[in-house]
Amino acid sequence: MEMWHNPSCSKCATARATLDEARVPYRLRAYLAEPPSAVELTDVLRRLGARAWDICRTGEPVAAALGIADWSRDDDAEPRWIAAMVEHPELVQRPILLLDDGGALVARTPDALGEAVRRAER
Repeated sequence: MEMWHNPSCSKCATARATLDEARVPYRLRAYLAEPPSAVELTDVLRRLGARAWDICRTGEPVAAALGIADWSRDDDAEPRWIAAMVEHPELVQRPILLLDDGGALVARTPDALGEAVRRAER
């Protein structure tokens, strides 16, 4: 699996430790240094079964500067959200695990991490 992570994020550190402890192999992608393209982000959203605003860190300073809180959350607005996250990758929620089975998880909770380990063991 691949983990989109921020090396200074405590949730990312917990995800790495959980996967290491379970001996689940993974590749790290420091997505702030290697931002996703719009195509990649659209694919991740499909894999998550989520919409762009579901994985957008709306509490980030850049979100406030962009006025994201006032953006529409509908089909027509989604490309705008994706473009903002591509331009400002700090808006992307983390860690995101891209599973080898084609799925994906936002791995911020113990339940999500447990699910990732279970799916990796299949």
